[in-house]
Amino acid sequence: MFSDSRLNIRTSLFLLVAPVLLGQELPEGTGREETVKLCSQCHELARSISLRQDREGWTTTISKMAAFGMKATPKDVGIVLDYLAKAYPAEEVPKVNINTARAIEIEAGLSLRRSQAAALIAYRDKNGPFKSLADLKKVPSLDAKHLEAKRNRIAFE
Repeated sequence: MFSDSRLNIRTSLFLLVAPVLLGQELPEGTGREETVKLCSQCHELARSISLRQDREGWTTTISKMAAFGMKATPKDVGIVLDYLAKAYPAEEVPKVNINTARAIEIEAGLSLRRSQAAALIAYRDKNGPFKSLADLKKVPSLDAKHLEAKRNRIAFE
């Protein structure tokens, strides 16, 4: 059996965790109950809400959970998706100022290889600041399609 102190520790831990497990830490709103019901089918609720994603990200996550066997009606999925996208939105990622960023910022912010970031900086140093995406596409070794996909992450100021 457990000693009194071990039992008290377990009770204390449960009291700390119980509100999250029971959905009491979730913000109020339409879809809260459905979120608790669906997300706690397979794992603890805190794990479900630890992410902050945009609507597309939440859609992908919910689709994965459905593929793993989550039981839900299409209506409930829609309600949960609306709730999660509103209550746990993606945090805004700062844009990369392509004219002042260091190599590491360019690599991380635009998902480029180190050699590509170095080529970009060398081109910038030789030719001056970039004014547009068209200017950026002139850099040798950069893939135009990749730059197009990342255009919302690039600032020229």
